[in-house]
Amino acid sequence: MAETDRSRAFAKNVKRIVVKVGTAVVTGKDGRLALGRLGAICEQLAELNSEGFEVILVSSGAVGLGRQRLRYRQLVNSSFADLQKPQNELDGKACAAVGQSSLMAYYETMFDQLDVTVAQMLVTDKDFRDKDFRKQLSETVKSMMKMRVIPVFNENDAISTRKAPYKDSTGIFWDNDSLAALLSLELKADLLILLSDVEGLYTGPPSDPNSRLIHTYIKEKHQEEITFGEKSKLGRGGMTAKVKAAVSAAYGGIPVIITSGFAAENIAKVLNGLRVGTLFHQDAHLWAPLVDTTSRDMAVAARESSRKLQALSSEDRKNILLDIANALEANEKLIKAENDLDVAAAQQAGYEESLVARLVMKPGKISSLAASIRQLADMEDPIGRVLAKTEIADGLVLEKTSSPLGVLLIVFESRPDALVQIASLAIRSGNGLLLKGGKEARLSNAILHKVITDAIPKTVGGKLIGLVTSREEIPDLLKLDDVIDLVIPRGSNKLVSQIKNSTKIPVLGHADGICHVYVDKSCNVDMAKRVVSDAKLDYPAACNAMETLLVHKDLENNGVLNELIYALQTNGVTLYGGPRASDKLNIPEAKSFHHEYSSKACTVEIVEDVHGAIDHIHNHGSAHTDCIVTEDGEVAEIFLRQVDSAAVFHNASTRFCDGFRFGLGAEVGISTSRIHARGPVGVEGLLTTRWIMRGQGQVVEADKGVAYTHKDLPVLKTREGVENGF
Repeated sequence: MAETDRSRAFAKNVKRIVVKVGTAVVTGKDGRLALGRLGAICEQLAELNSEGFEVILVSSGAVGLGRQRLRYRQLVNSSFADLQKPQNELDGKACAAVGQSSLMAYYETMFDQLDVTVAQMLVTDKDFRDKDFRKQLSETVKSMMKMRVIPVFNENDAISTRKAPYKDSTGIFWDNDSLAALLSLELKADLLILLSDVEGLYTGPPSDPNSRLIHTYIKEKHQEEITFGEKSKLGRGGMTAKVKAAVSAAYGGIPVIITSGFAAENIAKVLNGLRVGTLFHQDAHLWAPLVDTTSRDMAVAARESSRKLQALSSEDRKNILLDIANALEANEKLIKAENDLDVAAAQQAGYEESLVARLVMKPGKISSLAASIRQLADMEDPIGRVLAKTEIADGLVLEKTSSPLGVLLIVFESRPDALVQIASLAIRSGNGLLLKGGKEARLSNAILHKVITDAIPKTVGGKLIGLVTSREEIPDLLKLDDVIDLVIPRGSNKLVSQIKNSTKIPVLGHADGICHVYVDKSCNVDMAKRVVSDAKLDYPAACNAMETLLVHKDLENNGVLNELIYALQTNGVTLYGGPRASDKLNIPEAKSFHHEYSSKACTVEIVEDVHGAIDHIHNHGSAHTDCIVTEDGEVAEIFLRQVDSAAVFHNASTRFCDGFRFGLGAEVGISTSRIHARGPVGVEGLLTTRWIMRGQGQVVEADKGVAYTHKDLPVLKTREGVENGF
């Protein structure tokens, strides 16, 4: 999931770009041209050319392509007897001469199809020793740029004086990576992009699972830290050469990005300032500390602290929560002041009304949060509860016990109160926690995190709860499936979908909150108006607010439909209709039933009966929370049994779907998943199970020495003294 990186904002303003494609990108494993991959790169370059960018291409691949063609020709012209003899290594310079014509023929054909003219530019190291040559080169390229011609550079290996093109690294430039760096400096480019067969520069070989991608190269930090893997077998350079060339250009004033030529649209992503590949920049040392805490460090620290938390007594863990509740109330004025700054900045930035509404911490919010934490503290300790107890054999007892999941990553937007709820639940359930809030709540999240972690005793450590401050860290965190056990995204459909598509870590949550209220023909009218109004108006931005009102067809004629509509419209609700309702009520037709307004707006539709309502919910809902208002018990039971949502209500507002209102103390979110937790996720949803066996020296011995009883034993209601760890 590529994200915007502030340190790459300069890329949006570049005009002259040098793009270098390596042999591993140009050719496939068999040595033939990688037509699809190379064609996609040509399309990107042609589009940039048409948009007014000045594009210079440096292309490797001629030697490899020529070798493949000459080997084929050698095979065709050889007798069977010749093939039995040892085959001589092909001359590299001959390979270069043959391959260069084929490579250029491809570029001319491809770019011609894209209505772009290209020019072949073959140079040698010796050329650059001539000042007149350098001057003429600059003038020629400048002339071509005016005519929108893309020059295609390559070292002229066929006539180069290098004795061994793949080994000789002397001279002004020594391969096409260093040629690209040299051209960037000579031609005063704004950016150099080196396309490779890997994502960028790693701390070690990319195949090593412990290696991590370096997003920004800092010479003072990374030059001693990196371990290079094997050089590419296809070209002469490899990552060592790319880094050397990139450092040379970057410290000469030309920013460089090494990224994959295999990924679609990577050049466009670079120019949009997205965080792909590795950036080399002469000012990089000013942007990041030489010693920093990595995403992995934060996750590992959270796990270690969670184990210390689990080792405490139940009473000590309870006291931590009570201390946090007291600390929040003691710092209420400071928290409110920081929140006011966030709200003012969001309003000034023109954020949507629904987002600003979720951002505001209303009067009494801190007291409400403190109360929910105290309620959570007073609940039975969830860690180490014996859920089932079985006598396996005489003197051999097996217990199924509750246990923390490990480390949670919560990514949430807007609502700073979510940070408090999630942190308190993590502590109660014995889990480590990493939090990433939205930038719009930056100050609120920072002060809440400080107040909470300051209240955690040093024996556990404030690193139990880590606050991720940069959005750019999320992709790294989502790769840590070995140290993060569960991801819970709380936010927009786009956020949830991006996270689900970007990680192997299990994801718990919901993408949409399209909640329905169905008013049946047998409803109590006053009750229906109260429930519908509350479901929409109590907190329109909430995920459990009503987004669609479904009404039985008989209510068209007896005036109830009009009463419901009047109740909503007089409170400022904008209405959109389905095909039947829009015609009947003369309101605009909704573009889609699958729409979450998160504001004072909703969709209205008329249905035949309860079965029509159920079908509508299944076709257009999000399996979050749905409600029926009716006095007919039989109809209510049909609705409650058949609607396949996480929460289904009878004669109660959808706004009741909340962890605090359910008595869970708090919630980390509402899940519409069908595996693990569903609905409001409280402490129980953050636990897994462990098996504890107590014996007296029993052994299996092929099951000959054990008389299995498998007898259920009574489970005591109180904790049985099992303090779980990992």
